[in-house]
Amino acid sequence: MRQYTLIKSSAVVRPVLSLGFGLTGSHSPFQGITESFGAAIHAFSATQLTDGVINRSKRMMLDTLGVGLLGTRTAVFKKVLKYSQLFSSEERSSVWGESISLPPPYAAFVNGIAVHSMDFDDTWYPATHPSGAVLPALLALADALPTQPSGLDLLLAFNVGVEVQGRLMRFSREAYNIPERFHPPSVVGVMGSTAAAAKLLGLSPEQCSHALAIAASSAGAPLANAATQTKPLHIGNAARRGLEAAQLAQTGLQGNPAILDMDCGFGVYYKDYSPAAMADSASGSFKWILEDQDVAFKRIPAHLGMHWAVDAALEARARLHKMAGTFDLSQIRHITLRVPPSRYINCPSPATEHQARHSFQFNACSALLDNQVTVSSFRKAQIDRPALKELLSKVRMENPEDNRPNFDEMYCELELQTHEGLSCTVRCDTFYGHWRKPLSQQHLVEKFSGNASSVLRSEGADGVIDVIGNIERVKQISILGSYLRMTSNEHEELTDFEYD
Repeated sequence: MRQYTLIKSSAVVRPVLSLGFGLTGSHSPFQGITESFGAAIHAFSATQLTDGVINRSKRMMLDTLGVGLLGTRTAVFKKVLKYSQLFSSEERSSVWGESISLPPPYAAFVNGIAVHSMDFDDTWYPATHPSGAVLPALLALADALPTQPSGLDLLLAFNVGVEVQGRLMRFSREAYNIPERFHPPSVVGVMGSTAAAAKLLGLSPEQCSHALAIAASSAGAPLANAATQTKPLHIGNAARRGLEAAQLAQTGLQGNPAILDMDCGFGVYYKDYSPAAMADSASGSFKWILEDQDVAFKRIPAHLGMHWAVDAALEARARLHKMAGTFDLSQIRHITLRVPPSRYINCPSPATEHQARHSFQFNACSALLDNQVTVSSFRKAQIDRPALKELLSKVRMENPEDNRPNFDEMYCELELQTHEGLSCTVRCDTFYGHWRKPLSQQHLVEKFSGNASSVLRSEGADGVIDVIGNIERVKQISILGSYLRMTSNEHEELTDFEYD
């Protein structure tokens, strides 16, 4: 083990009672919601990080770096990297798994896209991908700062970014369900990356509030671009625009100081917007959301809902094999999937990898056909297999009334019927990796190592594990970047993840 050393405004539309603030002694008994967020972001201290939050956020960081490294070998990443190399600046930040650097906003952009390029990144509840927008922005910013932040600085800023996302999502009951209109990380992700970058830059409370206002004008992306190559840009844009918003606020640029208070401000993204002030992190009433609400880590690179379908299909396959004494796809007459209603993850005949990642039918049939679903399952050659297409033609999907489109309450029930009259029904309520059934640390590290080994030399992957495991004791976070650049020339290119 390596050793490390420590080193106001009248525009407020919905005034609310202050929840314990007294940070400057100048606040009135009523405080604006945006003002409370700005004050809280500024006031957060590393001493307030609990062991539970530290441990969970370390797991989130490690997983994000692993899926991001793997994502640098995809076609969508290659395209945005080529585009981003058109831009230059005196400040440069590293691109994960590459020997090149970019202007900090573009490094945040491409690394964020890499994280979400395969839909392999963590998922929170209410629904969003919390880490992908925040960590790329922070590491890009850290590279460009004149004085390198410590690992503890990074850890605190990361948790501030995650916390702000969690608070904003709880302003709406609508946000608890699988989304219908906006992709959540495009809405709250940019606000989280802004808060994290503002914390790392040491902005004043007023600057933090204005940074959030600036970022709100870059928030929001329609779900119509789910299951396309553009969806990963939602995370990349959130990372880039959040970093830019914090830097613009640092220069003195201002936005509406009541952006979070207003229905015509951040409220435009929710039908039932009901914001509340953020409590002083030093008060007895404050508790980190991450302390109570863990995240889900994915075992397959697909939309979170697919994990219920895969686990149900694998169990159904095993039961049918036991019942019939063998497993032959030609035995299957009908497949019934009972899943929650959600149009953007109902894709009966996927033609591309991105459609396949959002198809209950594809993931269930891939599990039945191969007895597993892996990164390779989404290659074009695998999608186009005649045996898979034949199996897909036998699928019928139902949406029972009790199966809500909610990642905390949904289930997947899969029923197989054979030509011989056998029937097998399996219901999955909680897959392995869900926040109710979290991945073990061993399996999380194995996932990271498997993903990172496609890009990094073994000493690079081991170094990342070591640094993240000891991040609160790392004196300068630049050591992490040095390991992320230890690339192997023998990695497998994933360029066949493409439409043509």
